[in-house]
Amino acid sequence: MATFRLHEEPLQSDWLDAYGHLNEAYYLVPFSNATWKLQDHFGIGTEYFEENGCALYTLETHLRYVGEVRAPATLSIESAILGVDTKRLHVGHTMWSGTRECATFECMLLHYDTQAERSAAFPDVIREGLHNALLKPTPEWVGRALRRLE
Repeated sequence: MATFRLHEEPLQSDWLDAYGHLNEAYYLVPFSNATWKLQDHFGIGTEYFEENGCALYTLETHLRYVGEVRAPATLSIESAILGVDTKRLHVGHTMWSGTRECATFECMLLHYDTQAERSAAFPDVIREGLHNALLKPTPEWVGRALRRLE
């Protein structure tokens, strides 16, 4: 399946660090906003939560800084489904500023029933839709760990 371009937003001046770059903490904001758009696209966003009390909780993230971001800029996020099982969803995003790749982000999400206070299986129709959208092959940066120094 292909990737999805569901979110873009302008770089905010209060996101800049003392050097005039996008501060490392604020890279996560557009990625998080893109995850919400991706959830909505697959019918597991806020309306889904309001209907049945199930939500997606983030278990783990990995953010790679690939290129600098300076103002003014519009950040465009390309999203992909990288994996899905009964209860978990692996999502990846790439941040672009114009034609320049700036960062990648991946996260593992857990389908959680807030009323029962435990993880829960995705409904079959949701899981199948996510499975049908899997990006194959996955980009080379997927699943990387932080480099270790000796």
